[in-house]
Amino acid sequence: MNRIQTAGNVYIKEEVVIPPYDGRSVLVRKDEELVIIDVEGKQVGDFVCFNHNDHDEYVSPVHMRASLSSIRLKEGDYLYSNRRRPLMQMVKDTVGRHDFFFPACDYWRYKIDFNDETHPNCHDNLEKALKQNGIINRPVPDPINWFMNNQLDENWDYIIEEPWSKPGDYVQLKALEDVVVAVSTCSQDMAPVNGFKVTSLKLQVLGRR
Repeated sequence: MNRIQTAGNVYIKEEVVIPPYDGRSVLVRKDEELVIIDVEGKQVGDFVCFNHNDHDEYVSPVHMRASLSSIRLKEGDYLYSNRRRPLMQMVKDTVGRHDFFFPACDYWRYKIDFNDETHPNCHDNLEKALKQNGIINRPVPDPINWFMNNQLDENWDYIIEEPWSKPGDYVQLKALEDVVVAVSTCSQDMAPVNGFKVTSLKLQVLGRR
């Protein structure tokens, strides 16, 4: 089990377990930190983040790729918005392999690619989770897919492999504004994305006394 990076008078202000095939959201105030924990290992978490005070601003992977000049995420990197402003910063990462290219799986993904019209999907999970914190009638942005392990082959084509994350691995993010974060346990059990098994994630909001 990895030890979560804390300093000073830090305490767990809120803890939320996200069941398999489901999503949850939390409000993270400026200077608080959010920890996303892979409880059993090899579980991807689809993540979106909105400015709590202006729902027209949200973390945008395409702007992140431009602002970071990179297709990988590492400790110290900022999560940039569609206005090219940082809303959060990754301060700790025990895995080192994540994705911010792939969209959230949705109804059409399972219908077209797997001939399944009833499979749970991350898009719907995120949409429902965002409503828990008052974000409604907004398009679900493309996510950051924490713990997702996709690689480029010699032809620069994507290969998706099982995540590197082990039980207790986590990422820790610092809020630079008041933000609403929604996370879905990735529902893909027909490909190696989650090691062919969907399990729980845990969110911890860290406050300071």
